Amino acid sequence: MTTQPPALLIAGHGTRDEAGAEAFRDFVKELGRRHPELPVAGGFIELSPPPLGEAVTELVERGVRRFAAVPLMLVSAGHAKGDIPAALAREKERHPGVTYTYGRPLGPHPALLRVLERRLDETLAGTPREDVTVLLVGRGSTDPDANAEVCKAARLLWEGRGYAGVETAFVSLAAPDVPSGLDRVARLGARRVVVLPYFLFTGILPDRVRRQTEEWAAAHPEVEVRSADVIGPEPELLDLVMERYAEAVAGDLRMNCDSCVYRIALPGFEDKVGRPQQPHFHPDDDGHDHGHGHHHHGGHSHSHAH
Repeated sequence: MTTQPPALLIAGHGTRDEAGAEAFRDFVKELGRRHPELPVAGGFIELSPPPLGEAVTELVERGVRRFAAVPLMLVSAGHAKGDIPAALAREKERHPGVTYTYGRPLGPHPALLRVLERRLDETLAGTPREDVTVLLVGRGSTDPDANAEVCKAARLLWEGRGYAGVETAFVSLAAPDVPSGLDRVARLGARRVVVLPYFLFTGILPDRVRRQTEEWAAAHPEVEVRSADVIGPEPELLDLVMERYAEAVAGDLRMNCDSCVYRIALPGFEDKVGRPQQPHFHPDDDGHDHGHGHHHHGGHSHSHAH
């Protein structure tokens, strides 16, 4: 008898926007359709039904004893770090004998950066990238680390893709807000700006980003401003959730290998993939080989690949 693979539980933020909640529920259904071998359920931490606990109960009623939980979130803020683990711990008490593992948030994965690049291409419609400054707008958090993750995504989006710049703003809880972010890129000399929402699905906050962008643009006719779309339920997103599921099942907790130039072909750095890593020795280290290739005191020879 083959052992049933662990079920997949998707944890969402929740939104007061019915279309956004529906987009999440549709996404969970689509994952279930694509992976009939797995029981799949999804629930929200707040604001919209079904709550996460209901999704766990649904899985348990289907005979599930083990599941992997994946936060359907771009950055690891309070929800991914605290609320979801707390909710899961509570469910474990409610359903004795059920075990689970917990996956990582989604971003800033190269697959998602490719979708963001596509959203920009759709919006630019042939405008040369070197003329365009991108303002990547994150949700915003009281957690500085979560806000820093958005800055990291912005930098990775900029690397090797040829945009004039990629700057960062936030729609709530963190500075700069959207109008301040647009003021900043204008002061930096931007004449063509694309505002790119760093959100998975439609909702109240992405709508607010678009509205604030339009208001700012109306007051600054000298700057050409366009709005790009959210990431959406793209195939890359479906695949990435399954990658996070597989990591969680295998207990494969990693450092930031998603955006590592030695593992992933990032634009302009493709030659680094798979390059062997060698220890770097400081000239003052005991046992440094001084470039002669002889090993003293157990030192290792080292050369930089040119």
